[in-house]
Amino acid sequence: MAISLALIIVLGLCADYVFKKLKLPGLVGMLFVGILVGPYVLGLMRPEMMQVSADFRKIALIVILLRAGFELHRDTLNRVGRAALTMSAVPAVFEILGVMLVAPTWLGLSLLEAAILGAILGAVSPAVVVPLMIDYMDRGLGSQKGVPTLILGASSVDDVFVIVLFTIFVGMYGGGSVNIWAKLAEIPISIVLGILVGAVPGYILYKLFTTYDWKPPKRTLVVLGVSIVLTWLETAVEHWVPVASLLGVMAIGFVILERAEPIAHLISQELKKLWVFAELLLFVLVGAQVNIHVAWKAGLAGTAVIFVGLIFRSIGTWVSLWGTPLNWKEKVFCVVSYIPKATVQAAIGAVPMAAGVANGEVILAVAVLSIILTAPLGAIGIMLLGDKCLDKGDVSPYRFKELRAKLELPRVGERVRSKRYGTVWKIIEEKETWIQVPEHLAGSVFPDGKMPAIVIRFWKEGSSKGPGTGKTMTYRYSQLDPSFQEHWEVLYDW
Repeated sequence: MAISLALIIVLGLCADYVFKKLKLPGLVGMLFVGILVGPYVLGLMRPEMMQVSADFRKIALIVILLRAGFELHRDTLNRVGRAALTMSAVPAVFEILGVMLVAPTWLGLSLLEAAILGAILGAVSPAVVVPLMIDYMDRGLGSQKGVPTLILGASSVDDVFVIVLFTIFVGMYGGGSVNIWAKLAEIPISIVLGILVGAVPGYILYKLFTTYDWKPPKRTLVVLGVSIVLTWLETAVEHWVPVASLLGVMAIGFVILERAEPIAHLISQELKKLWVFAELLLFVLVGAQVNIHVAWKAGLAGTAVIFVGLIFRSIGTWVSLWGTPLNWKEKVFCVVSYIPKATVQAAIGAVPMAAGVANGEVILAVAVLSIILTAPLGAIGIMLLGDKCLDKGDVSPYRFKELRAKLELPRVGERVRSKRYGTVWKIIEEKETWIQVPEHLAGSVFPDGKMPAIVIRFWKEGSSKGPGTGKTMTYRYSQLDPSFQEHWEVLYDW
């Protein structure tokens, strides 16, 4: 398995680099690497790696959903709440209806088999969509109307809705008695329980982190461990009660962010570093699940069914956004963002065949083909349209995030050591501000005459009974200043 990990890391990073040089999303390159080295093409991936692939993909998805939770501000969620609710169901219903309209004729499926296929195709991929939305949130794009937050939240609930419909259709095909209303009731129940099982441990973790001075790596690992337990809990209780554990994962980050924003930022920073490896695992292993030989069997008819479904889905997405303050460009961006399919299709595409559905092999072939076609297409579309369609805000917070990354600045709560004197200080306060730039730099570089700066207040450890009562000092850092790391080093001791 070690050599498989090496392949994932080396080839995944190379593909990421090449595709970004081509102005394309790096994740598309990772998907293609997974397809090539997977068991259905070159067969370079070890069998034991494929056996644990689902667990690795789940952990990687947890990492990115945690990052999403740590970016979800309450005021933004309040603005997009209604639209997120409609987008979590209406586009999928439209896509299922579109597939049911053409699949019986073009693929020779029964109406119920077409509904099963539509439910599989109707799920948007959070693995593809969420990382791209977080990137836009980090850059401050779409922040005024909360467009990335809208798509992020809606796509997570969309999967819950579609999987319940899929379960209903498969149950109906088996001839067993299916209480449709009871199954539909599972949708709000699983959403509420999912948020609840995440909010409770999120609050407990917030109390622990504020009571005990745990360092960032330890806090991040605890949050990750609790999140993994939540996904296990969903499987453990699924026979008795439905729980949307991935929503719970996001709820953990949301609660900590609302209660202790400095701590949330520190954890988010660590998760961002962890995501570099998790992203490789997720997309290369998703690609490795794709059997292109099966996809080939779907042919032109399968391709046509997929695109008809996408047309209906796009109409449903547009309908969902009626009455919102979004302009037509932002609505187009939302439509394109709802194209990618990957994780759900890879997870449940083979279930109908295993359940004895007569045309299960055809359904699997179309599901696999949808990943090959829509994941790259959607990711490229999102990347190309984001900068053109989303607002950039009057004073974008991205300017401060750029500055923080450039100067490698610490966050409140972190401890630092002076490289010159060896003394240890703790960051107890920070403030973002705008300062006037020197006249010789004004113009094309800073057209508005202002530049971002971050003011940091240090407290010398051991100088008194507690922060704020002993020796403190304040420094201001801007783009014109040297890197923070030239004079300080951040201490990551536990």
